[in-house]
Amino acid sequence: MNYENGNVGNLTVAYIGGGSRGWAWGFMKDLAMDGQMEGIVRLYDIDKPAAEKNKIIGEKISAHPEVAASWKYEVADTLADALDGAEIVVISILPGTFAEMRIDVHAPERYNIFQPVGDTVGPGGFVRALRSIPMFTEIGEAIKQYSPKAWVINYTNPMALCLAALYEVFPKIRAFGCCHEVFGTQKLLASMLKDSLGIEGVSRNDIHINVLGINHFTWFDSASYQHLDLFPLYNKFAQKYYDTGFSEGRDDNWMNDHFESAHRVKFDLFLRFGLIAAAGDRHLAEYMPDWYLRDSETIRNWKFSRTSIDWREEDLRERLNRSARLVSGEEDIEMAHSGEEGHLLIKALLGLGNIISNVNLPNHGQIDNLPRGAVVETNALFRRGEILPVNSGDLPGNLLPIISRFSYNQINTLRAAINCDYKLALTTFLNDPMNSGLNPAEGDELLKLMLNATKAYLPAGWGL
Repeated sequence: MNYENGNVGNLTVAYIGGGSRGWAWGFMKDLAMDGQMEGIVRLYDIDKPAAEKNKIIGEKISAHPEVAASWKYEVADTLADALDGAEIVVISILPGTFAEMRIDVHAPERYNIFQPVGDTVGPGGFVRALRSIPMFTEIGEAIKQYSPKAWVINYTNPMALCLAALYEVFPKIRAFGCCHEVFGTQKLLASMLKDSLGIEGVSRNDIHINVLGINHFTWFDSASYQHLDLFPLYNKFAQKYYDTGFSEGRDDNWMNDHFESAHRVKFDLFLRFGLIAAAGDRHLAEYMPDWYLRDSETIRNWKFSRTSIDWREEDLRERLNRSARLVSGEEDIEMAHSGEEGHLLIKALLGLGNIISNVNLPNHGQIDNLPRGAVVETNALFRRGEILPVNSGDLPGNLLPIISRFSYNQINTLRAAINCDYKLALTTFLNDPMNSGLNPAEGDELLKLMLNATKAYLPAGWGL
């Protein structure tokens, strides 16, 4: 890496999960359209042919007439080859396959547990964590050996536990987790300004917020636009659209999208707790008892969708087809920013301007009444060579017991995964609100079923 004329050249980026059919493409475009950094991206994936296709796509992006920077791409044969001397590491992997995720999401349905996502909490998130943690301990050990000074961005869910696993094996790792759920709520507040006050053209970056909570269960306790405190306006907005939901002028858009919602869960949580819930309704619903997830009709009434594994598999088939079209030239590369901030955070860490963004980091006092060391999500200042988490203040008393429960569950999940401790795993599994309807025998039966379905990814110590 070198600095010249205010720019950074010869930067080495290791992309773990380099065969990604989505995240990697967006990241490569973001790099190419930013003229202040250049270098090489080493793509590593256990599916090497997928990484080789992304190398071709990356080279096509670099050759596009609209690019502002020249990036080279190579495929690494091993994790060590990818990481050796890297200054930036990006992790974006799928822990397992959709076959395992099908069990994560749909096996609990026989016990009337309905998960809209199943990748962070609930029975699906728990078992996904148990197979993710060994992967991330391996990655963390490799970073410790081959690129100990690298800045590490994680995009993989369950975000908090993947990050916790990295810090478990390498406490000095410089890793953080990025999630775009907060961005969506900023966009909702910008839409509220148009709907309520006729103020158009507001960017999400114009909405200033204080962020506190944990990943996918994040909250704002302040939000403003210029001189305007948005909380009184949001109170009226939530009440106005509580029954119908708000679809930003697109009637029932949530019905036709596996990620959209009408924000009714957000509105309900605000009116109950007084803070703005800042994640998608699909995720928020999974942190509560069965208020929003009792059955299919309840989910429909709250106006959000479940992301089924059938849909995920169909979407993957389409992305595979698109990858083939991009590689062959049948489909042209279209340059557009991804909307993510990863490349901007990299720039800030390299000294190319400061930025404040919401990130996941171990708690060292940013939320003083959550456990130290637990991974929390708050704002942080990124500047050359450092990340300075913002002290977001304490969680209010009405939310603290709810969020603390998940923080301690995550701590115990990590311990259970590291030690292959089934007894601790079962008690933690049963302590999740989504599993509150299970008696201990049912919980034991379901957990064993799910662990056996994912045993190929678990250490031998589980005895499966």
